[in-house]
Amino acid sequence: MLKAKFTPMMKSNKPALSIPSTWVPTTPYFLINPSPWPVAGSFSGLLVTTGLIQWFHTNNMALLFLGLTTMLLTMFQWSRDIIRESTLSGLHTKPLLNCIRFGMILFIMSEVMFFFAFFWAFFHSSLSPTPELGCSWPPTGILPINPFTVPLLNTAVLLASGATVTWAHHSLTEKTYTEAKIALTLTISLGIYFTFLQLGEYVEASFTIADSIYGTTFFVATGFHGLHVMIGTTFLAISLIRLILNHYSSDRHFGFEAAAWYWHFVDVVWIFLFISIYWWGS
Repeated sequence: MLKAKFTPMMKSNKPALSIPSTWVPTTPYFLINPSPWPVAGSFSGLLVTTGLIQWFHTNNMALLFLGLTTMLLTMFQWSRDIIRESTLSGLHTKPLLNCIRFGMILFIMSEVMFFFAFFWAFFHSSLSPTPELGCSWPPTGILPINPFTVPLLNTAVLLASGATVTWAHHSLTEKTYTEAKIALTLTISLGIYFTFLQLGEYVEASFTIADSIYGTTFFVATGFHGLHVMIGTTFLAISLIRLILNHYSSDRHFGFEAAAWYWHFVDVVWIFLFISIYWWGS
């Protein structure tokens, strides 16, 4: 709602004519201009899911490639607009930032429920294996990955990245921006290293996603976690670019803070994956 401030045009005995000279918002929030990005994002998501189905059935990736390209472009343009609103226009007030924080918390909670479904499927099958699985877990004929090789190394890598991203956050609040850049660069490097280690693990695995419920739950759970690692690495890389461009200050840096929350969530999920699927499940 907008409040009009009226100013008399001239002094006289007649009633003065009043016109709105300035418009002052009565709330700390702002109404954004009509944006095409929600529609574009929904359409790109439809293209990706349809493209996946087409790829599975006809081995044609054209529609999937189009959907991924459209989604990446939408993400870039949408992020650009939000950065302009917060950094250049100064439209992100404290009450608005609180709403954004709450939205990020709800998003991470929805991700927790997403992975909870995979753990439910894993424990449902592993705690009561059916005769088709040989009444044993791992199923008969499956040679699981040794949890104390690459998985243990990946655990150390992610735990180290959690420490470096905390170092970056502390350095940013203490206004030691050079240390923050170094720590954030180390975090991104560890995320990329984790991804390459997991890809090598997939190549050397003796089973596939089609090998009973064990292969399905293993590759779906760890694969989606790997996807989240790549998304989190991209999130942190954007934060590093914004830090280099002086978009953050010691008290206003929620873009980086949200990336750090997401990265800690990825760390915690991996610990549960390592304990349950890699260690206990083997």
